[in-house]
Amino acid sequence: MYIKTEQTDVLNWKLSFSGRLDLDGAGAARAALAAIPDKAEKIDIDCGELAYASLAGLRELLILRRRFPEAALRLENVRPRVLEALETAGFRDFFEITRAQERPSYTRQSFRDFLAQKRCEAGDRVAVVSEVGSHTWREIDACAERIAADLAKLGVRRGTHVAVCGRNSINWIYTFFAVQKLGAVATLINPGLTPAEIAAVADGGGAALLCYGEIAEMKDEAAFLKRITQASHGALSSFYSFRSAVDFRLRTAEPVCLPAEPVEADDPAVMIFTSGYTGTPKGVLLSSYGVLNASRGSAGNQRLTAEDRICLILPMFHIFGLVAGLVAGACANARLYIPKDIRTDTILELISRERCTVFHSVPAMLVALINNRRFAPEKLASLRCTIISATAATPAQMARFQAAMPANHFLSSYGLSEMAPVSITEYEDTDEHVMLTVGKPWPDIELKIVDRETGAALPTGADGEILVRGFSLMGGYYRLALSDQAIDADGWLHTGDRGYLDAEGYLRLLGRYKELIIRGGENVMPGEIECALAELDCVANVKVIGVPSDFFGEEVCACVVCRPGASFDEAAARAALSARLARYKVPSFFLVYGELPLLGSGKIDLAALKKDAVERIRRMQ
Repeated sequence: MYIKTEQTDVLNWKLSFSGRLDLDGAGAARAALAAIPDKAEKIDIDCGELAYASLAGLRELLILRRRFPEAALRLENVRPRVLEALETAGFRDFFEITRAQERPSYTRQSFRDFLAQKRCEAGDRVAVVSEVGSHTWREIDACAERIAADLAKLGVRRGTHVAVCGRNSINWIYTFFAVQKLGAVATLINPGLTPAEIAAVADGGGAALLCYGEIAEMKDEAAFLKRITQASHGALSSFYSFRSAVDFRLRTAEPVCLPAEPVEADDPAVMIFTSGYTGTPKGVLLSSYGVLNASRGSAGNQRLTAEDRICLILPMFHIFGLVAGLVAGACANARLYIPKDIRTDTILELISRERCTVFHSVPAMLVALINNRRFAPEKLASLRCTIISATAATPAQMARFQAAMPANHFLSSYGLSEMAPVSITEYEDTDEHVMLTVGKPWPDIELKIVDRETGAALPTGADGEILVRGFSLMGGYYRLALSDQAIDADGWLHTGDRGYLDAEGYLRLLGRYKELIIRGGENVMPGEIECALAELDCVANVKVIGVPSDFFGEEVCACVVCRPGASFDEAAARAALSARLARYKVPSFFLVYGELPLLGSGKIDLAALKKDAVERIRRMQ
C-alpha cells in the first residue's frame, strides 16, 4: 500500500492510493488520513492505482467520512473492483465517485511464456508458410528449443547479447525465439550491411556471438565471416548458422536440457538499432512486455483474426516488421507467408495464389507492385488491410494505391524504433485522414507538441517537436552517455520529428529535425557517408542530404567541394563507397560545388543547399 498526500492549499487536500487497501495497508491509510487537519473543506482521493479495497480498508474511508461530514470528499478514477466493494458494503452514497476510464488489458508474458502458450493452445495450427513448407507452433517451439540448447553450449545465458542477422526466414523466427528461451537479448542486425558494418553494430550492441542466415553480401561464407572477425578485432569471434539450408526439424528428436533461468516480461529482450543526430547507430532496448502489448494492439487495429493470411515482406529486424507483422500475426493466430524474395513478381504471385488478406509495406514497394508489368487489380483483390509506415506516402501515391486496390483498408501510422506504433488511423477512417495524417495516439500513449527551443507545450494546430511516452517506450539506448539519452527527466521521448495535432486530435507530420534520410524504409545516416567521402583525396568538404523521390520517398545526394586543382571522379567515388557501405547508402546523386552555402553562424545552410540540389537534379533528369 502506497499513499501520497499533497496539500493544494490551506483547505484542500489531494491523496493518491496505490496497491491494496487491505488489512496490511489499513494502518498506513489511517495514519495518512489522520494527518489531514479538521478545517479541511475538500479532500480528493485518486484511486486510479488502487487495485483492491477490503472491509478493513473501507472502514478507514468510513472514518474519514465521519470526521468530515460536511466536506466535499471525492473518490476519483475508481476501478471496477473497488467500486464493487463500496457497493457491497453500502458505502457508495457516502462519497462523490468518478469511475476510472476503461484501460486496455496488458499481458505480462515473456516471449518464452508467449511461445509456450502458442504451443499449448494452437500447437498444431500452421503459423508460418515459407519456401521450405508449412510450420506449426509446435514445430516452431521444438526447433527454437533445439537452437537454444546449441546456443547454451556456446555460453549464452540470461542477459547475454546475441546478434541475429539474416533476411526473413523460418529459421530467423526459430532463432529469435531460441534467444528468448534463454532469457538472452536478441540484438537484431540488418542483413544488408557489409562485414565491417555488421562487426561495428554487433560490437555496439555488446554481442560476441553472431547467429547468421542469408546476408546480402555473403557469397563466400568462410571469407565473409573472416572479414567480420578481422573488422571486430576478434571481439566477434563466435558464429552460429541458421542459413536456409539448415533444417532444424531434423534435429528435434535430440535430447535438450536448457538452463532453468528466470525470465521476466520486462527484462531486456530485444535490441533494435536506429540512428540519430551523430550518425552513430544506437541500440534501442525493448522488453517483451512492450513488444507483445504493442503487437496485441496492432492486431486489434488491423482487425486480425485466425482467418487472415499475412504476406510478410517487412524485415523482422525492423520494429515495424516485428510488431505489426510477426508478433501481431502470432497474437491473432493469423497465418504468415514469407516469400522467397521480395521481387515484385514473387509478391504478386504469392498474394494472388494464397489469397493473402494483409500486406504491410512502405510506399516504394507499393509503387513498384503497381508498376510491375504483370500487375492487374485482381491479383491484389484479396487484400483488406495495409499499414503504410516507415516513410510517409504522398497524397498522389495514396490516390494511386486506393485506385489500384479499392477494397483495401489503408492505415497510416507513425512509430519509431524507440516506441512503435505511436499513432495510427482507424480502420474506417476517411481517405483524407489516411492521406494527410498518421492517425491518433494509441490508448495509454501520451503525445504532446512542444517548442523545440523552450520546451513549452504548444496548442492544437501549432507545429513543433513531437514528444511521446507510454507503456511501449524503450528502456533506453544501450551504453549511450546519459546526455545522449532521448528520454528526459519527465519520461518524455524527444523524437526529433516535427508535426502538429489538428482539431480532431489527428497527428500531422511535417518532417524531421534530424538529418536522418529514409530511403525506401531504410535509415541512412549522412554522417557515415560524409566520413567515407571525406577520406577521398579530392574532397575538401562534403554534405550529404536527402532529396525527394517519387519511388523511394528520399534519395541520397552528396554535395561535394573539391580540393584546389582536383577534380571529382564519380565512378571512383562510387567504387570506394561500395567497398565499405551497404548498397542503399551509396548516393544516387553526386553534385560538385565551388562552395557550400553558409548561414551567418558559419554552419551549412541546409535549406538553401537542398533547394539548389533539387533544382540541379531536376535539370539533369
